[in-house]
Amino acid sequence: MFEAIWVSLITAQVETPKKAKGVVEIVLDADGVVMAVLILLAVISVISWYIIGFKLLTLRKARAESVKFLEIFWQSKRLDAIYQSAEGFSRAPVSQVFKAGYIELSKLKNVGQDDPQSMRTQLSGIENVERALRRAWTTEMTQLEGMVPFLATVGSTAPFIGLFGTVWGIMVAFMHISASGAAGIDVVAQPIAEALIVTAAGLFAAIPAVVAYNWFSSQIKIIDSEMDNFSNDFLNIVKRHFFK
Repeated sequence: MFEAIWVSLITAQVETPKKAKGVVEIVLDADGVVMAVLILLAVISVISWYIIGFKLLTLRKARAESVKFLEIFWQSKRLDAIYQSAEGFSRAPVSQVFKAGYIELSKLKNVGQDDPQSMRTQLSGIENVERALRRAWTTEMTQLEGMVPFLATVGSTAPFIGLFGTVWGIMVAFMHISASGAAGIDVVAQPIAEALIVTAAGLFAAIPAVVAYNWFSSQIKIIDSEMDNFSNDFLNIVKRHFFK
């Protein structure tokens, strides 16, 4: 009898502890609402990373081609030669602004060949070129800023989505306590773990989106300044040589 008791005590002491659940297991066993929140956060996170990669490549190409085009512009002496070169810089916003201004200027020059005196006295000529530059600038800015506001939306809303999942998980934990009549760790461990995972998922979606949004905004402002400066320089050249 004593031997049986002794064996049972030894067995209890060397009993293997329960293996803790991993994050994947907790997620798979999560409540339906928590699972829905996690899926939503995963979807917007994937979309955010796609936008980050796409805009990163787009802005890098835009900056690189703009620098090359500006070098060609200031080194060349003929606008028609610059226009031909601009065809090879389709990703450069500055080249698109130049092309719009050059096309409008060509139209005015063709009108002036029929009536040179009218061309000199036509005060709206330079305004037409300026409007063409402005339209091209607006178009390029719209393309550069495309999809970037989504990152700001994710950065501002993802933490709150995660907070909703957190509140829900804590609420479920209290419901388990109420149902079992006990507040042991076994009762609340699963819902609390789900709540913390949802919080981490919200931050994982929000932080890269906010960082990327701020960086993209700074890069777009630089390109915007380049287009603005180029438009002013181009208008000054046109005024000196074509609207004396």
